[in-house]
Parts: sequence; C-alpha cells; structure tokens
Amino acid sequence: MKAARWHDQRDVRIEDVPECAPKPGEVKLKVHYCGICGTDLHEYLEGPMFIAKEPHPLTGYGAPVIIGHEFAGEIIALGEGVTGWSVGDRVALEGYHICHECYYCQRHEYNRCERLAFHGFSAPGGLAETVCAPAYQLYPLDPRVSWEAAPLVEPTAVAVRAVNHVKPLLGERALVVGAGPIGLAALQVLRAAGINRIAVVEPARKRREMALEFGATIALDPRRDDVEREIRNFTNQLGADIAFECGGNDAAYQTAVRNTRKGARICLVSQTNTPFRLFVNEIGFNERVLIGTVAYCGEFAPAIQLIAEGKVRAGDMITARISLDHLVDVGYRELMENTDQHVKIIASPWM
Repeated sequence: MKAARWHDQRDVRIEDVPECAPKPGEVKLKVHYCGICGTDLHEYLEGPMFIAKEPHPLTGYGAPVIIGHEFAGEIIALGEGVTGWSVGDRVALEGYHICHECYYCQRHEYNRCERLAFHGFSAPGGLAETVCAPAYQLYPLDPRVSWEAAPLVEPTAVAVRAVNHVKPLLGERALVVGAGPIGLAALQVLRAAGINRIAVVEPARKRREMALEFGATIALDPRRDDVEREIRNFTNQLGADIAFECGGNDAAYQTAVRNTRKGARICLVSQTNTPFRLFVNEIGFNERVLIGTVAYCGEFAPAIQLIAEGKVRAGDMITARISLDHLVDVGYRELMENTDQHVKIIASPWM
C-alpha cells in the first residue's frame, strides 16, 4: 500500500509498504483523508521531537515511521476478540497506545501514560491507505460529519480539552494567540461554551478573516496593529481574563502574558521545540496561572458532537485537498511558504 514515511529530518518519502493485518483487539481501517498538523511540520523541519527514532517500548515501532495522526476511517476488518464494532462502521481514533497499567492509566489519565505511544510518531499513522489500531481508541463518527471534516475531530478535541482546563466563566473576555487550526477550533469551542467576547492575534490574513467569520470580536495583526493598546481598549484597560497560546513560539507566549489581567488563566496549547522566556514576576506578582495541556483524554466525543452540530465549522477550515503523492512538494511547501493562504490541508491516498 501507499504510505508517507518519516526517515529523518527533511526526509519524508511516499513509499509502497506492506498492509497491516489486525492483531487481537485491533481493527483495520481504510483512511479517507488525513490532516497535516503543525506538529508534522515541526517533525519534518526539526525532528525528531515526538517521533521514535528507536523502537518504542510499548509498540516496538520506530523510524522509518508512517506519519499522520489527524484521521478517521472505515472499518474493513476486525481482529480476534473485537466486539461492538462492525465492518463498514465509520470511526474516529483517539490515537493513543497506552499500557493500561501505570499510575496514570489506572486513574483514567491515559494521556499521561508513562509508556504513551501515538499514531504517526511511535505507531503507524494515517497518511496511508490503511492502518490498524486498537479498538479501545475508537469513537463512532456521527453521520453528519463528512470524511473531509473528520480529520478535524482531532484538533477540535485538543481545543475542547484546553478550554475545559481553563474553566471559562460567562462574561469573561478571551484572547487566542495564533489562529491556526487549533486556535480557530479553540475560538469556536469558546463560543460554544458561551464566551462571546474573543480577541484573536494572528499574522496571516486568511486566518484572521476566518477568525472573524467564526465569531471573533476583533482579529489583530501583530506586525501592523498595536496589540497591547487594542487589547486594553477591548478589555476596559484590564487585559483578557483567559488566554490560549496556540502559536508555538516565544512571541505568542509573550503576547498572551502581556495582554492578560492580574489573576488571568493562560493555557499553553502549542507543542514545540522552541524555548519560551519566562519572567517569573510577570506570573507570580500578578497571580497569573499557567496551565499546561496535552492532546485529549475523552474529549473526542464532545468534539464529534460540536462538529456534527455545526458549532465547530470543520469543513470551512479546510483550504486545500491534495493527494498523498504531493504531501511534501505541495502540502508541506504551501504550509511553510504560503501560510497566509492556508489553515488546514488534508491529504488522501485515493486521489
């Protein structure tokens, strides 16, 4: 079958590899589309970050790695012992392989599993024609969610967890720094949670326009706008009550800190190799709270529901559809060189 495999930094190849056969407790899926994530670009340009160079202790899987973790699929085969699922079922995958034994798994905090493995990094991913996965990862995909929108379930689940961590209160003003797919999903999840006054800071014009379309009150360009003055005016000179750093760089973090009020909650959503400068007094003296978050732990169900109900407009976030053959020369290149024109690019092995 055709698959995209990460071999090393700046070395992703479209190759013919053997198809998997589902082991006991697994299903085999036909992948229709898989999204290109910002983390995929980090792995391509700077990796390995999460990719297992050596065989992972839980999965035994290491480079070269079939990449891709934003995907859904149609069940085409069942492994021994799988019940509750049928061939033809449409499913989304919460892409963790977990040990089920450690302190965190026992507490159902499995996104903190001590031997956590993840599709596209330390287990085969979805940038392929088919993939095998444990049945415990599966969520039924609402029929109102199209195959094209289905890859957006994963980033929406990230946003749901981030928003839930912050515990927004009605009437609060929010700041979202970085309006890529995660930031735009966070904006829409905030709106669904009843937060209606939201400022977005994003340099890419297309993403600012989309933020306004999705309900942002203001969308600022940090290269041209006086962000601090505009946020002060937006927040009665106080600063935002809650903020989400979704940019993955120090400038985004500093923007989040400097434009929040005393006592604000700031969620660090991005995953990056880039170090941030932390000035302790900006946090401690002002009693700001920094909140870390990673991926999801049960948020797939509400993410699917939000997309199905149109509260997260997943399909509208897609700016290009490409064949798997053009993952690097079109998909990666466009996201690196023409960010101003793109939000989410999805790839299909069947185009």
